[in-house]
Amino acid sequence: MNKNTQTHLILPVGTRVVTRIDDLNSAGNVARAAGAVGEIVKAPVDAEHSYRVAFGDGGEAAYKRGQLSILKQFKDEAMDGSSSSEEIDYTRFIIYRCVVGSRAFGLDNEESDTDRRGIFLPPAELHWSLRGVPEQLENDEEQECYWELQKFIALALKANPNILECLYSPMVETATPLAEELLGMRDIFLSKMVYQTFNGYVMSQFKKLEQDLRTKGAIKWKHAMHLIRLQLSGEQALRDGFVPVDVGPHRDRLLAIRKGEVSWEDVNAWRLELHGRMDAAFASTKLPDRPDYERANAFLVKARRAMV
Repeated sequence: MNKNTQTHLILPVGTRVVTRIDDLNSAGNVARAAGAVGEIVKAPVDAEHSYRVAFGDGGEAAYKRGQLSILKQFKDEAMDGSSSSEEIDYTRFIIYRCVVGSRAFGLDNEESDTDRRGIFLPPAELHWSLRGVPEQLENDEEQECYWELQKFIALALKANPNILECLYSPMVETATPLAEELLGMRDIFLSKMVYQTFNGYVMSQFKKLEQDLRTKGAIKWKHAMHLIRLQLSGEQALRDGFVPVDVGPHRDRLLAIRKGEVSWEDVNAWRLELHGRMDAAFASTKLPDRPDYERANAFLVKARRAMV
């Protein structure tokens, strides 16, 4: 969402603002031109009423929210050009789109959403401009998220589980030749860091679930299910050098957890068993200590050159 569309929020007293319209006197003449800088001295109780704004010359005037810009945002607009340029549709530059989430995991039902993730690669002129390009595109309504290629690669090198699952999703909807090349070398992102990222995240989240159980007497069973699924995925990645996305033979047991049909004691016991199996897989893994940064960087440079 554009940062200037949240005009329904009430700005507090003391906010520095810029006027967007001319302030006319009783004779219809311009008393204060648009672009004047002032400070809100009285805020309304709702978006239908006016703000009282004080100016450096000692004068005051009333303005509706749509007639004011926050000073900081006004200055930012001068840099990103959002006030003078049309919004850029970055989805035109998507080079990779896949389905993740329950449908890709094989854990979907008739109520499941279709979650899509992927990569976009804008042309060089946008990267070189003052405006720059966003690192991430999100559309919550459509359950979509896309990362700019450099951000995607940086996260993959850190063994981010969401990114690795995106690379190994069995449900690919869009893949340009450049994306196909990246998929063909996706194993360069796998390293022993999988153990730290997958295992570390599961451990921290299970502590939160235990806290919820103590304080609220209940937990989010769907979250518990996905933590177990993540452990299964991490173990196989360490053991086989491949990130499984579809849960396969574990489907029924995982769905039982999501439905709350498995006791916390049994879920926790499975979690501890998987921690042990991950430890063993880590001790014997053939994955390198670190991902192949050089190949990843060479691919990024090649992709950038292709967009010149």
